[in-house]
Amino acid sequence: GAVALGSAVSMVMLRHPVHSALMLVVNFFTIAVFYAVNEAQFLATVQIIVYAGAIMVLFLFVIMLLGVAKEYTPTSRSRLRGQTGAGIVLGVVLFAGLAVGIGGPLLARESACPSPAPAEGTTPSGIPCRGLAAANENGNTEAIGGLLFSRYVWPFEVVSVLLVIAAVGAMVLGRGDEDPADLVDRDEAVVPPTAASVEGADPAAAVEPAMIGRGNPAPSSHATEEEEE
Repeated sequence: GAVALGSAVSMVMLRHPVHSALMLVVNFFTIAVFYAVNEAQFLATVQIIVYAGAIMVLFLFVIMLLGVAKEYTPTSRSRLRGQTGAGIVLGVVLFAGLAVGIGGPLLARESACPSPAPAEGTTPSGIPCRGLAAANENGNTEAIGGLLFSRYVWPFEVVSVLLVIAAVGAMVLGRGDEDPADLVDRDEAVVPPTAASVEGADPAAAVEPAMIGRGNPAPSSHATEEEEE
C-alpha cells in the first residue's frame, strides 16, 4: 500500500516526464500484486501485460516524439492557468465519488458479506452475496468477462475514452512553444537581393547566401557538391 501510494504521488510531483512514467510503471506493478493477493490472477496478468507493457510503451513513445529537454515556460504555464480551477473542482468531485463508493460499503455493516463468505447467500440487508470461490468456479476470466460486458459495460467504455483523453492530455502538456522562425523550410527560404541581380551590376559579383530560420545561411549547392567530392 505504501509503495502504491508513494509511486502515485511521485508520478504527479516529479517534473521530468520520464521519471513520472517510471513511477507509473511501479504503480502498475503494485496494483497487479493487489489483484494477485485477492485471487484475481487474470486481472494481475492483464495489468502487467496491457498497462505496464503496451500502454506505457505508448506513453513513452509520445514523450520521445515530443522531447523531454524542454522546461515549462511562462507562456506554457499561462496556457493552463484558466484550467486550474476546473481541474481542482473535478478532482474534488472525483475524490468525493471514490470516498462514497469505496467507504460506503465498508461503513455499512448490513451490506457487507459475512466472513467467511458463503457460496450462495445474502447480506443482512438482503443483497445477494457470493463467496470468491463460488464466483471463480468456472474460472476467473469467465467471471470477469461476464461482469465486464453486462453489469459494468458502460464504465468499461468510459474508461476507454478516459485513456484516449489521457494520451491527448500528455501530448498537450508535453508540447513546447514552437518558434515560427524555426519552421521555415529550406525550399521556402527567403533569398535577399544579390549584387548580380541588380541592373548593371557585375555578374561575377559574389552571391549572398539564402537565409533560413533565425538568419542562419542556407548551405549552397556548390558547398554540397564539394562535400560530396
